[in-house]
Amino acid sequence: MPEKNSVAAHYTHGRLLDAIIGGLEKLGKTPDSVIVDDLAPVDEFHIGGRIATESFLDQVTLGPDDHVLDVGCGLGGASRFAAQRYNCRVSGVDLTHEFVDAGTALCAWVGLADRVTLEQGDATATSYDEGMFDKAYMLHVGMNIADKPALARELFRVLRPGATLGIYDVMKVGGGDLTFPVPWAVNSSESAVGSPTEYKEALEAAGFVITAERNRRDFALEFFAKLQAAASKAKNPPALGLHILMGKNAPVKVRNLIENVSENRIAPVELIARKMA
Repeated sequence: MPEKNSVAAHYTHGRLLDAIIGGLEKLGKTPDSVIVDDLAPVDEFHIGGRIATESFLDQVTLGPDDHVLDVGCGLGGASRFAAQRYNCRVSGVDLTHEFVDAGTALCAWVGLADRVTLEQGDATATSYDEGMFDKAYMLHVGMNIADKPALARELFRVLRPGATLGIYDVMKVGGGDLTFPVPWAVNSSESAVGSPTEYKEALEAAGFVITAERNRRDFALEFFAKLQAAASKAKNPPALGLHILMGKNAPVKVRNLIENVSENRIAPVELIARKMA
């Protein structure tokens, strides 16, 4: 069972903002000239990147009048994309101080500080008021949260009646032990991958109604094939990419992730739920 301090430590880089600035310089960009799309290679820390984000968030039906919660926001990549794409207001919460600090700087760089607010906190016990949000979503977050019922109860609490919740997580779909390390954990003690049934039971017990479910394994395998093809042609890692977040053993983490999905032990799964009015 992962502990909160170990989760935050797992994702802490140490000089993350400097690393991002260095990557941008290689692309001929600066904090004054960067736009949201330039940051996508390092912002989208989940299977499928920006394509997955767009397909997923379209199902959450975000709109300009919505105040949206980004659960486990990381650097706030999805928050910035949502604010720009759907013209909504987004609050993001994440355990890792460095992610929040760096993400807040990125929001200012791209001119979204007035619509995106990131804060450090625990997704199972936030500081937000009851019924504060119109929508909520999480992308590849639950693998680090063991207490799915507590997470579901907290999301139910902070959402208004009639609100939609979207989850896009890596979930346990078959038998067999996972091969580690993976992007979210070095070993099994740091991982809290749950099954779709576990998620649905926690959500329904909290009061949500499940409205849609989609296993994205085929999409993931196609994405991995393109990723591997591009990597085979490149002499060096890209100037800006998820290797910055995952560290020196990023290739091993990605290779193990691909193996685990290919062997159908895990898969990225989307769940859409509603807090009934």
